[in-house]
Amino acid sequence: MNKEEKHFSKEFFKQFKTAGELEDFFRELYKEGVQQLLEAEMDEHLGYEKYDPKGYGSGNSRNGTSKKTLKSTVGDIPVNIPRDRNASFDPVVVPKHETMSEKIEKAIVGMYSRGMATRDIEDQIKDIYGIQISETSVSNITGKMLDSIKEWQNRPLESVYFVLWMDGISFKIRHNGKVTNKTIFLVMGLNNQGMKEVLGMWVNETESASFWLQVLTDLKARGVNDVLIACTDNLTGFTQAIKGVFPQAVTQICVVHQIRNSSRYVVWKDKKEFMKDLKAVYAAISKEEAEDALGVFAKKWESKYAYAVKSWYENWENLTQYFDYPLEIRKIIYTTNVIESLNNSIRKYTRSKSIFPDDSAAQKAVFFAIQNVQKKWTQSIRNWGLILNQFLTIFDERCKL
Repeated sequence: MNKEEKHFSKEFFKQFKTAGELEDFFRELYKEGVQQLLEAEMDEHLGYEKYDPKGYGSGNSRNGTSKKTLKSTVGDIPVNIPRDRNASFDPVVVPKHETMSEKIEKAIVGMYSRGMATRDIEDQIKDIYGIQISETSVSNITGKMLDSIKEWQNRPLESVYFVLWMDGISFKIRHNGKVTNKTIFLVMGLNNQGMKEVLGMWVNETESASFWLQVLTDLKARGVNDVLIACTDNLTGFTQAIKGVFPQAVTQICVVHQIRNSSRYVVWKDKKEFMKDLKAVYAAISKEEAEDALGVFAKKWESKYAYAVKSWYENWENLTQYFDYPLEIRKIIYTTNVIESLNNSIRKYTRSKSIFPDDSAAQKAVFFAIQNVQKKWTQSIRNWGLILNQFLTIFDERCKL
């Protein structure tokens, strides 16, 4: 085919008698394309073309080639990488110490971590690199990250976490040929540097004391000796479990969730007044004032919304722990919004995946999302110096384990 030809005709393809011959042609075409790109990069790097007299006395020139084998969908492709005398040439098409396949794999992992569906990734790779990657190949490439996930899940942790937040995010996952709802439970910690950190993730269909005992035992085995305050959305069995593993930990139920649950069945015409009366409870200055406000609230609404009032009394002990702390710590522990924000970010990254084929696929997606979110966690929480001093004053030696 001459250089002027822009399309392959039917007559052109008739010259190939077997699929192997056609594959050999495309392998050679691919090789020639990469080779030409490398030569063009060298021209740009040196500032003159090969054999151009402008190169004389320029201070740098070509210095032969080095052989390299690229992996591609049409097999191994040997290419010659141009070299310069100053050893300053670093090609973009085929970076040093990388094969083309490694570059593509990094691109695939990057796109997958940003929530792109495998079919969309397949199309993107084809558009950018001119290479056809199947959905299976994308899954295989991202599957290599399972070892990284295991390493992350088993990494050593700090000996003390000032605050733990627990919550879960539900996904539809295939299991034994059926689509079931499973939850990936996440644990986030606040360490002694004032930094947020996702400690791990666990897949389970339901919450229970035995499940949370397993999670907390896992954290302890990875080096956690003490937890000062644990905040949850009234997770089933959690309070019982944490007392068995970290007996000194204070448990705080998310007040925001409690408010939502209380007002869920309140009729629209009552809601404004109901919420105003309820605010007098959770926004009180002290626990004693909150108890008085709850009594007033109950007297007014118990006959009409008995369940809402009852739930506050039943959870009162774990709902009101935050009153024992200064305002700065109260703001951190009275709600699990910090981990809900993480969950919302994960949903953005995984919204293109309506059903996961198995648990590991869901874990991969969540792991990639967490890694992207954590890149933004570069600073300690606001007013950490003041808050740290408060923790040290209240918990003393427990902060120094």
